[in-house]
Amino acid sequence: MSTRKHTALPKARILIEALPWLTRHNGKTVVIKFGGNAMVDDDLKAAFAQDVVFLHHAGLKPVVVHGGGPQISAQLDRHGLDSEFKAGLRVTSPEAMDVVRMVLAGQVQRELVGLLNQHGPLAVGITGEDAHTITATKHRPTIDGELVDIGRVGEISAIDTGVVQALLENGRIPVVSSIARAEDDGHVYNVNADTAAAALAAALGAETLMVLTDVEGLYEDWPHSDEVISRLTATELEKLLPDLSSGMVPKMEGCLHAVRNGVQTARVIDGRVPHSILLEIFTDEGIGTMVVPDGRAIPGAPGKQGETAV
Repeated sequence: MSTRKHTALPKARILIEALPWLTRHNGKTVVIKFGGNAMVDDDLKAAFAQDVVFLHHAGLKPVVVHGGGPQISAQLDRHGLDSEFKAGLRVTSPEAMDVVRMVLAGQVQRELVGLLNQHGPLAVGITGEDAHTITATKHRPTIDGELVDIGRVGEISAIDTGVVQALLENGRIPVVSSIARAEDDGHVYNVNADTAAAALAAALGAETLMVLTDVEGLYEDWPHSDEVISRLTATELEKLLPDLSSGMVPKMEGCLHAVRNGVQTARVIDGRVPHSILLEIFTDEGIGTMVVPDGRAIPGAPGKQGETAV
């Protein structure tokens, strides 16, 4: 009997450590951008689904936004279509957009909804097209001082949270594919999923935006150092943006947009770590990089540097 008690004690301590964070986040909306290795590794996908369902049952309101870069590239290759990138964005012809739409809404979303629904009738898949959730205009990036046409790539012009809020109020987990329709030309556009997650988090007034990546967080002096910045303010992040690698720019721009538009914290976390979402939200140490609004200097729990649980 005493041996069993001793063995179970660490589990009890873990639960107790989570208690103040559970109290703080109860009833709050959390928008999670799903991507990277977590999207293609079966074990990580299953752990991600468990984390999201845990958040739901713990009283939070998770919303998942996803892209599908690796799956899109593979499907374009099968169709004999080239994958070309300009200014860090996929050049998307009308033919390629048909593939993007099919992969995001018909493959990636369906698989994720299926994984979540193994735990109960929880997840509902929608795209940015549904009920005008995401409206876009054609995006023309500037390269070498000139506007460039990269096809059906969209820039978000409006967010309508109605259908997402209705699903949350009904106890569901919305899973949103990052495609959108334009009001002006009626075309469907491919939208960067990091940008879409940030815009949706701001529009929902979410407590937290979480962006899964394939790195530990934002590095202090990459590639000269692998020291991760655990916490920084919006202004501190803004100063770093020009020197970031192209892959991190949309993620960190999304975090900046979120905290400057009402989201309390934005976090970039390592999706290669199983259950990274639970580790970040429900432990004192946390992992990854947390961005907070300017002027938020609150004495916090050890390791979270400025965030208090209650």
